[in-house]
Order: sequence, then structure tokens, then C-alpha cells
Amino acid sequence: MHIAIAGNIGSGKTTLTKLLSKHYGWEPHFEDVEENPYLNDFYNDMQRWSFNLQVYFLNSRFNQILEIRKSGKTIIQDRTIYEDAYIFAPNLHAMNLMTTRDFENYFSLFSLINSFIQPPDLLIYLKASVPTLVNQIQQRGRDYEEAIRIDYLKRLNERYESFINSYEGKALIIDVDDNNFKEDQSDLGLIIHKIDTELHGLFGSEDE
Repeated sequence: MHIAIAGNIGSGKTTLTKLLSKHYGWEPHFEDVEENPYLNDFYNDMQRWSFNLQVYFLNSRFNQILEIRKSGKTIIQDRTIYEDAYIFAPNLHAMNLMTTRDFENYFSLFSLINSFIQPPDLLIYLKASVPTLVNQIQQRGRDYEEAIRIDYLKRLNERYESFINSYEGKALIIDVDDNNFKEDQSDLGLIIHKIDTELHGLFGSEDE
């Protein structure tokens, strides 16, 4: 089975991936942050490096999906390929940080890849307000994230809302403003209960 966690920068995807992986015994697949050769350059000059970064992510996540489907294991993935294509790349284009030529080239490549893949069995969306995102980004203290602008996070949030409202797969929405799963075991327990309910539904549909 393929479980995926979606959410804006700083919403807690990696933290929840680790917690759920430990609870269920699922194999985690994390976003390639530390080894990403473009992130530092991108946050310092988004216009110059946006296309390079998005192609890197597209390639990385496509490889992840292929590995997940081949593994035969239940894997939980930190961020999805859809977020790059429907949220980050269009946002960069709308902010004039990616040219139309580059965006069309990128989206054509995504559309080709998308024809070969299946959506996750369950998508968990971490919904968070901009103040919550800013607070959590500051807490983790990554140097390259210091240059992230508030308006950038706000635009991403708007696109996330649009994406999740039109998403046709099986999705579970967690409001991070009201759920401190990182530090509160009872909050984490609420998420686990909701996931169990969704997964029993999946298993039920397979048995029928």
C-alpha cells in the first residue's frame, strides 16, 4: 500500500511520516532535502533556479513512486508528485519566477509521467495557517528556509486548498492549527484513529 503525506512547507510532513512509520511499521520515503543540489540556490534566486529545482523534484518523486510500487511493502511518502505539478510549479509561474516556456515544458513532462503512475491509496493532507507554518519553519532552523517570503507561503496555501478540494482520490485532512501531533500523544492518537478508519474502508473494498 502507498500512503502519502501532503502539505505546505513547515506543515509537519516529515515529523508525521516518522511518527506513523514507527507506529504502523511502514517504510518511510522522505523528501530529498539534504542531498538536493538546488535548494540553497533556489531560495536565494527563485527566478534563476525554479525550473531546475522542479525538474529535480519531478525526477526524484517519479523514482520514489516506481520503487514504492515495485517493493510490495506498505510505504509512507513525505510529499507527493502532484504537489510539485499542481501547486509549486504553477505558483512559481504565476509569480513570474518561472517562464511560460519552462512551465509548459515542465508540465508536459509531468503529464507524460502521470500517465504511467497511480495515485496513493491514501493521501493525508496537513492543513496549516501561515502563522503556524512560519512558527514551525523557524523552529527547525534550516538556513536555506530563512529567505522564504510570507506571500510565497500564502500563495502556496491557496493552491493547496484548491488542490485538495478537487482531488479525486481517497484523502484525509488534518488541521495542524488544532492538532499538535508532534508533542501531544492524544493528538497523534486522533490522527491514527482516523487513518485506521480510512484503512479499514480500503480493506473492506478489497474484500468485496
